Amino acid sequence: MTMNKKSYSILAVAIAGSMSLAACGGGSSDDKGSSSEGGGKGGTLYYLSKRPAEHLDPQRMYIGRDIADMGRLTYRSLVQMPVTEDAAKADKPVADLATDTGKMSDGGKKWSFTLKDGVKWQDGKDITCDDLKYGLSRSFATDVITGGPNYALGFLDVPQKDGLPVYNGPYKKAGQADFDKAVTCDGKTITYKFNKAWPDFNLAVASLRAFDPYRKDQDKGDKSNYAVFANGPYKLQGTWQKGKGGTFVRNENYDAKTDGVRKALPDKIVFQEGLTNEVINQRLIADSGNDKNAVTDRAVPPSMYGQVTGKIADRSTNPQSPYVDYLVPNFKKMTNPKVRQALLAATSQDAWIKAGGGDKAYTNAYSIINPALTTAYAKNPAFKYGTGGNIEEAKKLLKEAGQPNPSIKFTYSGGTPTSQKQAAALKDTWEKAGFKVTLNELTDTYYDVIQNPNADGDVFWGGWGADWPSASTVIPALFDSRINLTAKSNGQDYGNYKSDEVNKMIDEAAKATSVDAAGEIYKKIDQKLGEDVAYIPLESQKFYLLRGSNVTNYIDNPATSMYPDLGSVGVKK
Repeated sequence: MTMNKKSYSILAVAIAGSMSLAACGGGSSDDKGSSSEGGGKGGTLYYLSKRPAEHLDPQRMYIGRDIADMGRLTYRSLVQMPVTEDAAKADKPVADLATDTGKMSDGGKKWSFTLKDGVKWQDGKDITCDDLKYGLSRSFATDVITGGPNYALGFLDVPQKDGLPVYNGPYKKAGQADFDKAVTCDGKTITYKFNKAWPDFNLAVASLRAFDPYRKDQDKGDKSNYAVFANGPYKLQGTWQKGKGGTFVRNENYDAKTDGVRKALPDKIVFQEGLTNEVINQRLIADSGNDKNAVTDRAVPPSMYGQVTGKIADRSTNPQSPYVDYLVPNFKKMTNPKVRQALLAATSQDAWIKAGGGDKAYTNAYSIINPALTTAYAKNPAFKYGTGGNIEEAKKLLKEAGQPNPSIKFTYSGGTPTSQKQAAALKDTWEKAGFKVTLNELTDTYYDVIQNPNADGDVFWGGWGADWPSASTVIPALFDSRINLTAKSNGQDYGNYKSDEVNKMIDEAAKATSVDAAGEIYKKIDQKLGEDVAYIPLESQKFYLLRGSNVTNYIDNPATSMYPDLGSVGVKK
């Protein structure tokens, strides 16, 4: 998923045979939070942020922060990742809307789930198998439901034409009969049929909102982007205002007896968007009024590190995040491979990291795959110029390219002094090598802009974490052009990269009979991507987050990308 995307530690998954995982509850009493005293029900929690939510539509949601938050508050899934800070438990799905964690058959080509009794929408109507089927169907309407994950398009057993499924979603309904054969309902049981084995499908369901149910009578297509029709413990009060936020209150038709995942402690959760990182952290350091009941996804700015001491430091966490930040050259514009090599040579991770706050904010990255994915991670040998940049080598490569002073525009997610300093640090080293650099700072929504294949820029910033513990959720999602490149969206292939060789290797990895075997192929694909300079790694993020003194049961959960887990958090009353 895009930064903020989520990732988990590696989980070995059974590949062959039939599998049924027993349901078990999440958030058990042995999960001790970082601040666990006084964590009863009631009170109001405040969530302070800067970056607006790009999508609240579950099938369009692909920002890890929003996936995590809405999966704890408003949207329930067939299975869900548990509320825990125990890494050994965090990556094992538990039953949510379903009676168990799924039954796999046909060597992983079929999965079936049965809905629990008593699970309802916010208006009291039962959640049905047809709601689950309709929710998934929306992902195929790629001209309307944009921005979300597209795994279903490649896996579901629907015929393809010109590299895309013949089914085009519930609005146009071409190929509807093919979709109806691939997803079937029998009472409360839904069965998914895939064109290849998907042994970790239940991890995908637990990790994304794309497989969540959706009520057909609530669907207004693109106009549903900020509409929330809940089946979880909270519902949206009034409307969501982009850039300002919204308030969630208890859903009276939610039955906690059907939910073994969420604690649902606060009576109300108020999201406040549009605040700067500096203002948010100044307020949390001061710790007065409602800010005592506040959490945030925004890191402490480096200029404020010296203020986080004593009791204030006791209200902070600094975990390693699952995300790798990186750059992608735009292959529509930066067509000369030597120019891309020169950009790689001139890029200084060290300057970027220093400008961003040093070792409290980042560690160096040597691949787009996070080291936590141990079966597929290796330092990419194509990134051979060191972490400090090599200006002389970059100059040499530009000369060989016949473009000693190329002009490039760097498009990045900005709006903070830190992001501006980091962009300036890259600009400085690139210009020393001979590039003429224009900075293009985006301060509102970001990914929905750069997902346009015609987005303005020669180089884009990106951030990614595995959707579930497999490199199959990193490299194909970012670089398989067959699922990413369309007229209106490049999916997550922000640089419009296309390689038949890489696509073929991705197919080989998909046929591997073990996680380890697939991992070895992904290492080779990663090296090829490095040789093409399909991406340039910048760093792996660390989170440095404060919270208010009244916040209880705060945990660092890999299942929520190390953001505040709203399934556990409460406030003192």
